[in-house]
Amino acid sequence: MHLKIKLLLIICFFQIATGIAQEKFTLSGTISDANSNETLIGVNIYVPELKIGTSTNSYGFYSLTLPEGTYTFEFSYVGYQTIVSEIAMTANVKKNVSLGSGELLEEVIITEKTRTNIRKAEMSVNKLSIATIKKMPVVLGEVDVIKSILLLPGVTNAGEGASGFNVRGGGADQNLILLDEATIFNSSHVFGFFSVFNPDAIKDLKLYKGGIPARYGGRGSSVLDIYQKDGNSKEFHMNGGIGLISSRLLAEGPIVKDKGSFLIGGRGSYAHLFLKLADNDNAAYFYDLNAKLSYKLNENNSLYFSGYFGRDVFKLADSFTNIYGNSTLNLRWNHLYSDKLFSNLSLIYSDYYYGLKLDFVGFQYDSGIKNYNIKYDFKNYISENLKLNFGANAIYYDFNPGTINPTNSSSGINSRQLEQKYAFEPALYLEAEHDFSKKLSLMYGLRYSMFYRLGQSTVNIYENNQAVTYNETLKIYEKGKPIGTEFFDSNKTLASFDNLEPRVAVAYALNDKQSVKASYNRMIQYLQLVSNTSSPTPLDVWTPSDRYIKPQIVDQVALGYFQNFNDDAYSLEVESFYKTVKNRIDYIDGADLIANEALEQIILNGKLRAYGLEVMFRKNTGKFNGWISYTLSRSEQQTPGRTATEIGINNGNWYKSAYDKLHNIAITAAYDLNKKWSFGANFALQSGQPVTFPNGQYQYQDITIPSYGLRNEERLPTYHHLDLAATYTPKPDKKKGWQGEWVFSVYNIYNRSNAASINFSQNDNGANEAVRFSIFGVVPAVSYNFKF
Repeated sequence: MHLKIKLLLIICFFQIATGIAQEKFTLSGTISDANSNETLIGVNIYVPELKIGTSTNSYGFYSLTLPEGTYTFEFSYVGYQTIVSEIAMTANVKKNVSLGSGELLEEVIITEKTRTNIRKAEMSVNKLSIATIKKMPVVLGEVDVIKSILLLPGVTNAGEGASGFNVRGGGADQNLILLDEATIFNSSHVFGFFSVFNPDAIKDLKLYKGGIPARYGGRGSSVLDIYQKDGNSKEFHMNGGIGLISSRLLAEGPIVKDKGSFLIGGRGSYAHLFLKLADNDNAAYFYDLNAKLSYKLNENNSLYFSGYFGRDVFKLADSFTNIYGNSTLNLRWNHLYSDKLFSNLSLIYSDYYYGLKLDFVGFQYDSGIKNYNIKYDFKNYISENLKLNFGANAIYYDFNPGTINPTNSSSGINSRQLEQKYAFEPALYLEAEHDFSKKLSLMYGLRYSMFYRLGQSTVNIYENNQAVTYNETLKIYEKGKPIGTEFFDSNKTLASFDNLEPRVAVAYALNDKQSVKASYNRMIQYLQLVSNTSSPTPLDVWTPSDRYIKPQIVDQVALGYFQNFNDDAYSLEVESFYKTVKNRIDYIDGADLIANEALEQIILNGKLRAYGLEVMFRKNTGKFNGWISYTLSRSEQQTPGRTATEIGINNGNWYKSAYDKLHNIAITAAYDLNKKWSFGANFALQSGQPVTFPNGQYQYQDITIPSYGLRNEERLPTYHHLDLAATYTPKPDKKKGWQGEWVFSVYNIYNRSNAASINFSQNDNGANEAVRFSIFGVVPAVSYNFKF
């Protein structure tokens, strides 16, 4: 292994040395929207003569180094007109480009095109611009980021009425969700019906399901990287939408024209207000706020300050109230050291709050997690064939497992603060994007992550270091009884971990239209989410790795085939993957999560494996376009006994994880009838979620008690629904002043009662019955969207 690493380093050095020996010059700059100055992410810059190219980074910057000569440069981006320019490279050239719908500059006939998805060593990645997402069918009149990625292969919802999403058989907590680089711990509003991302404020998103670059870490399954718009630095504009369930409004404009801009947007739902008209005290609503300030100091320096705040409120009459949500702040500084070296320094704050109030017992429970992150990233465009990304980051965590207070004088609850937890997670990374030839491209890197569980905590000590004991007589697991405690002061470390996380992806182009790709990545997740995932308002408690809860170690390999047809009018993507997870926790029967200061007493360590095949066929052009995706996969967990006499979970055998969806089909289609009318449809079908049903019952002192069989042996009924939408634009040719459109939509048009859960009880006749609990039936909606 060491020999292979040395050979790669020698090859890299040779490439660099060769590049220096030749007379080369660099074209660099920033690419933005011509109408708003909004920088564009992922714009393709291609040189047909050399069949090489690059793309803009997350801040719209690009750099391309070429031998001396005169070349044709194509600047292309989905939804924008391609600009073709001829440039003489006899010196370094700075060229900022504005893309829009205007006339082409120095137009030439394009005879060849590159397909970056074919040649680039990047796989298991789906990139969606907000322009692409807005072409998808909308539900409830509002474009939804999370709904859009649920239509991609390998991605499923976490269940009807559940927050989050699952990627390739992993848990929702294994997804790293970033909004302007700040961590979002819960991505959903109102039981997953809305996402926390205001579509008007979003510029770009990228979902990594595998082949994850070394600059990302901390989660095991995927990375959803989302960037907010910077704001229009040319003109003031407002846009929004008014619907039956929710409304939104966003304003943006210049602070200093062409240099500084602001953006502020808000959303809120109000369907619960109609319940009050019927003397119904139940409520389920959300609200959120996006804000951003951007300022370009000069050609080499820019500042950004962005934030997000959101809350969900769920109330059942006088029974209980559940409030939860995210808050983030991020201050960023972009600096260009040279035309080849770009840097970004970020100071980030993220907070997730979870509150639960049980009115009938006078109980208030508050918990949450805060993190403070500093990160410095660099990208060095060494040559046309080699780019280096490197950097460091450090995250400080503050966990609040729970603050308990009584809510009235008659409550039997005493005020209590569960012991807070602290941790520190630094990391370094280095990765290369390396084109070895016209056919062979590689992305390889290494991340070195560390984790320190910090003191100011009391740790339980157990006999034989076993926090969970096994009752041989009853054949059940029970909470271990501490034999002592040990206190660690704030300057002490309870536990520490460090890991190397190698990443590599390779692409081999069979020709201009076909390629095969492969990838491997290792991810380490030091945080665990302790959650009751079967509840529509799940209890979310994040906890760090320590003496008893080990970090999850995830290894994934993937192999894929990619092809474009008819000049990119159609495309086919086929991928297979295999993923293993070490130290994936599961819970003992009867685990109590609320106000539990000793979570190690209810947790068993196991492992998870997931594998499958993903197919996606797209029609990319024309009045009718869309895609069909199908995933055949399996997600299984194993939690064996620790000794020969212990049974573990399900007798130590592999059992279906809560995220196992054998079949997953998604179809999305859009049709532009004319300038005024467009139509869309989404169809989703998934295997039912694994669950554990009672297999019998017994009587004890006139009380009927159910008995349960093996875990996750049963499934909920198959999940499926069809959504339709129609958009009417009265004045489609109007480009200035007030512009509006009507969106008519029907969610779940055939009123499928998808089961969030199935409850077993006795009816009035004393007979046992299974009752399906469904949250959403058919939901028609109309909304009016506008901008000016």
